[in-house]
Amino acid sequence: MKKSHPIRRFVLASAATVSGIVLLLALKPASDPAAASAQGAVAPQQTATGQEAAQGATAQQSGTRTVTGDVVRTEYGPVQVRLTMVDGKITKADAVQAPKGGTSDQKTALSVPKLNQEAVAAQSAQIDAVSGATYTSGGYKKSLQSALDKAKTAGGTTGSAGSSGSAGSSGKAGASSAAPAPAAQARVVTGTVTQTQYGPVQVRLTLSGNKVTKAEAVQAPKGGVSDQKTALAVPKLNQEAVKAGNAQIDAVSGATYTSDGYKKSLQSALDKAGV
Repeated sequence: MKKSHPIRRFVLASAATVSGIVLLLALKPASDPAAASAQGAVAPQQTATGQEAAQGATAQQSGTRTVTGDVVRTEYGPVQVRLTMVDGKITKADAVQAPKGGTSDQKTALSVPKLNQEAVAAQSAQIDAVSGATYTSGGYKKSLQSALDKAKTAGGTTGSAGSSGSAGSSGKAGASSAAPAPAAQARVVTGTVTQTQYGPVQVRLTLSGNKVTKAEAVQAPKGGVSDQKTALAVPKLNQEAVKAGNAQIDAVSGATYTSDGYKKSLQSALDKAGV
């Protein structure tokens, strides 16, 4: 048969077509591109889920917070307390500042660990002074009390927000839980200045409703031996005022004038508060 014969050309063309089809089938990818794209999209979704889980774990730990009290100046140096709290409970107490240098190093090393332990155990500033470290103990308790006051204020704000959320989901129950909020607002009342033989005494009270939550002497005798007597007497008088809720408190031995002046100013503050 001649090379240019029509039948020969048809057979060659058909063979070429079949060979091309076979070659294309052999080169086709084993996996479907659409399926591959779908599989690739799954991985980011799983990663996002993992991130959400991690964020959730962080949120559960958000009940832990740190509160730092005011710096309290003592005769031997400043004292400042920092608290770590979980859901309103003290889990750790640290003195971020304490007297140092000379004999203060020894007294601080002796007293601060005990004061830290007492603060966690008592969950309040009603802790005993460490013998031999009266000034450090007094400063520690004042800074501790200020840290607790700050924590209480922050906790009250959080509680109010939570009550609002409850109201949105359960009508009367939310309104009932929100009702006590105004009564929890703190107020500060300062008594009149009482002049004593060794200097003026003035008491300032913090009250929640009609309950005394904090008492402090904004003025007290100072200079010479008065510094020592004030450091000894005022912390005890402050504690007694909060505990008693009135001016019927005992005088501190060795600080009679300061005690009497304190009680008079305390009574005037209570009178102003209407307690």
